[in-house]
Amino acid sequence: MTQTPALSLTNICRSFGPVQVLHDVDITLAAGEVHALIGENGAGKSTTMKIMSGYLAPTSGTLTLNGQPVSLANSQDAEAQGVVLIHQEFNLADQLSVEQNIFLGHEKKRGFLLDKAGMQAETRALLARLNCQVDPSARVRDIANADKQMVEIAKALSRNASVLIMDEPTAVLTEREAEVLFEQVEQLRAEGVAILFTSHKLDEVKRISDKITILRDGHVVSSGPASDCNEDQMAESMVGRDVSSLYPVRVGSVGTEPALEVSNFSVPGFAQDISFTLKKGEILGVSGLIGSGRTETMEGLIGLRTATGDVRINGMPVNLRSPRQAQDAGLCYLTEDRKSRGLLLSKGMRENLTLQSLPDFTNWLINQNSEEMALTKAIEDFDIRAPTREVAVGNLSGGNQQKLLIAKVMLAAPNIVIIDEPTRGIDIGTKQQIYEFIHMLSQQGKSIIVISSEMQEVIGLADRVIVMRTGRIAGEVSGADMTEDRIVRLAMGLGAQKEEAA
Repeated sequence: MTQTPALSLTNICRSFGPVQVLHDVDITLAAGEVHALIGENGAGKSTTMKIMSGYLAPTSGTLTLNGQPVSLANSQDAEAQGVVLIHQEFNLADQLSVEQNIFLGHEKKRGFLLDKAGMQAETRALLARLNCQVDPSARVRDIANADKQMVEIAKALSRNASVLIMDEPTAVLTEREAEVLFEQVEQLRAEGVAILFTSHKLDEVKRISDKITILRDGHVVSSGPASDCNEDQMAESMVGRDVSSLYPVRVGSVGTEPALEVSNFSVPGFAQDISFTLKKGEILGVSGLIGSGRTETMEGLIGLRTATGDVRINGMPVNLRSPRQAQDAGLCYLTEDRKSRGLLLSKGMRENLTLQSLPDFTNWLINQNSEEMALTKAIEDFDIRAPTREVAVGNLSGGNQQKLLIAKVMLAAPNIVIIDEPTRGIDIGTKQQIYEFIHMLSQQGKSIIVISSEMQEVIGLADRVIVMRTGRIAGEVSGADMTEDRIVRLAMGLGAQKEEAA
C-alpha cells in the first residue's frame, strides 16, 4: 500500500552568504510513517527541519504540503497548516507556567474571557497521556529538563499536527520516559500523522523508523527503508569512515597515587556520606538514574552547592566554596548544560575561550599575540569547526559547542576534570573524537570523572564505575564486573548479584 505524501522537499538548497549548507536535498514524509533524518552535527539536519517548519526559507527548491507547492512565511504559518516542530533546544518561557506555555498564542476562550479551567483540564490530560506528573501551574523554570521536554511534546500534541518534526526528543529523557514517548509516536503513526524523527541514538532510529535518510555535508548520501541497514552501516554513512571501534583502547596503566580523595561528603537534600578516591591518570565513571544525586555531588565538590565533608587534592585538604577556588586548586567541571551554563551563546569563540577561561587574563595581555595563539591552539587541538572565528557560538553545531567547552576548561590547565554528560546530543563521529580527547587527557596524567546516563559510555571509557542511588553510592564495579546488568541492578537498589531463579 502506497502511503500518502504529507510533506516533501525537492532539490532543496540553502546558503548562508557564500556558504552553501544544503545541496539538492530530497525528502518525502508520508502520512502514518516515521521517517528518521540522521547525520553528524553540522550535516544540515537542523537547517532541513527549519525549512520544513517555516523557520527558514530555502534558497532554491520546492516544498510541497499535501500535494500542493507551498511557501511557509514563518513557523506560525506552518503550524496553522499542521506542521509542528518540537525543538531540541527548549522553546519555552521560563517565567510562565506549564499550562501557559502549552497554550501560549493558542489560548482557549469562553466568550471574551480566557477559559482557564478548560486549558488546565486539557493540560492535565496531555501530561497524563505522557505519564508526566508535573503540576500544570508549576513555573517552567522550576521543573527538571526531562519534564521540560515532556511539556514541549505536550505542546505539540495540543496543536493536532498532521506533520510532526521531532528534533532529538529523547536527548534529556530517561529510558523509561523515552519508552512513553515511543508509545506516543506509535499512536500518532496509527492516527496517520507523518513524523520526522532525529536522534543520535542509532538504536532508537533503528527501532522506531520506517525510513531513514542520511545527510553528510549537506548532501543526502542514503535514503531508504530502515530494514535495509543496521546501526554500523548508518554510522559509517554518517561520518564516511569506519566507527566500529568507538572507544579508544586503553594505553598504559592508572597511577597508584590519589589525585582526589572524598570522604563523608554530603550535599544537603541531594547526597549523603559520599566517599571515593580518584587516582592520577584514572578515568572514573559515575552512573545512576536521573535524580540519583550524581550531578549535585559534583557541583558540591566544585563549590556550586553548599556541601560538607573531607576533600583532599594531592593529599592536601581543601575547602572549595566556588568554582574559581576549585580551578585554582586544579579541579574543573564541564557542566551537562553547555548552552545555559557552559558557554556564552551570543559571543564568539575568542570571548568564550579567553575572557571566561584563563586563570589570570591580565598575564596574557603582556604578550599581545598570546590570545590569538591560545585560540588557534584550542581550535586545532580540539578540532573545532566553524566558518569563522567570529561566528556566534550559538550557531555552532552541538558537537562543536561541546568541543569548545572542553577547550575552554582545558585552558585553565586543570589536573582533575569532571565531565558531566560528555556526549549528550552529539553525533557518533564527534562522540568518537570526544572519547579520544578524554583518553588523551588521562594519558597526560590528568584524572577524569565522567558522569553519563549512557551505560555503554561509562563502561567503554572508565577504568571503574561507581553507581549512585538516592543520593548515596550503591556500589562500585570494575574489570569483568563492569556490565550493564550489574550497573542497572545497583542503580535500581537490587544489589550486584543476580536474583536466584525461583
